[in-house]
Amino acid sequence: MEIKTLEQLQAVDERTLHFTPWGLGRMPAEDSAEFQQRVIARLELADEIAESTRNKFEQLRAGFSHGVLCYELFTLVEDATRLTFEQALRDRFAAHYQDRAVDVRDRRGREHRVTVTSYSAFYEQFRNVEGAEIRIGAAGGWEHFNGMLGGLLRWARGEGLVRGQRNRSLEPAQRELRNMAAHGSYHLNSPVEAARTLSDLAELINHLWGQPTPGGRLYPAPLKRDVIAIGWSKSGHTILAGLAEHLASAEDEEPLAYLLVRAVADDPALMEFDARAATTVFPSEYLWGPGTRTEAVDWLDANRPEPDQCDYLDQVVLVRSVDGQVDLPVHPRVAAGLSPQQQRGTWHAVRVDRALDAFGHVRAFVAAQPGHTPQGECRQCPAESLAAGDIATVMAAAQKAGADTTVLTVPDVRTPLASRLRHPGQ
Repeated sequence: MEIKTLEQLQAVDERTLHFTPWGLGRMPAEDSAEFQQRVIARLELADEIAESTRNKFEQLRAGFSHGVLCYELFTLVEDATRLTFEQALRDRFAAHYQDRAVDVRDRRGREHRVTVTSYSAFYEQFRNVEGAEIRIGAAGGWEHFNGMLGGLLRWARGEGLVRGQRNRSLEPAQRELRNMAAHGSYHLNSPVEAARTLSDLAELINHLWGQPTPGGRLYPAPLKRDVIAIGWSKSGHTILAGLAEHLASAEDEEPLAYLLVRAVADDPALMEFDARAATTVFPSEYLWGPGTRTEAVDWLDANRPEPDQCDYLDQVVLVRSVDGQVDLPVHPRVAAGLSPQQQRGTWHAVRVDRALDAFGHVRAFVAAQPGHTPQGECRQCPAESLAAGDIATVMAAAQKAGADTTVLTVPDVRTPLASRLRHPGQ
């Protein structure tokens, strides 16, 4: 090992300077030090977080901040972050029970009650009784538990502390990455990768203690839905969208037909809005139209619709299949408002984060593609099948899962871009 002077140890690592806010380039040393700190300064934990988890997280942030002096620190921080996922779950497990007993069942089926004063104390007793399962959730079902990251994630999901179908599909990868960090060989990661993993950890920690992250990647807070006007020309060559509040003050270069919807303004699929099918990335809602600009402005003045918020993780949508043909997904309220003819066929209630994930999931198992299951959590798709059968059966399942199933009757309208997609009732 080369023994460096204090001055050499304090010198900036040239490799760090290549990472800038605009991508790869080169930054002055002072700017790089400030930039890398600002990247992680926004990662704050909620006040309720356990002290041991908070202290570990601050230790990771301190290590990241010094990566500008030693590039290898970014890799060390990311590896340690992978291991801290498990520590956060352990701390939440201990806080959840707070000196209460956990029902444990051993390999012979005998039941025990183990008091949780700390996670390490619980786990020692769990091993002493040869525990194999613990009782989880409001329903009190038995779930396999190994005390490690996989078992803790299943416990947290069963208790409703983590959620999201796409997150569920990522959990096996998180376990593998954790094992690689604990037992893997030499590797070198960038500050971009380390910062993203730290950000994911902050989201998980906050969500475990009941705090979603505004703009989060994994556990986002509910999104704001604005009242949006979508307009298009008769030829379909022009299509635009914007806040409906600006309709009265703007003019069209050519006559446009308008729909008014409540939706997330930057939804990448907004132009494919369909009043009946769930074709947008985030849940959207039909309000009025189509009609002229003047008619739209008059309706807005008379009704004054307000923005709201939508929580899209683990939403329930319904998908219909008839004679092997799979329709696009619909929200339960819209399905409840369809005519008896449009409600015929086999329906599927599916829990997803994106409505179109349900379409891909149902289409896969209807086509008998290997690995896709029509019941329970799919291991190939970020989707969970809740029920299948007639409309009444799946509507009951959707309501039990917390979905709003009150009847909503909407017209069979859509934008020109959405017309290329199939939709229920067509």
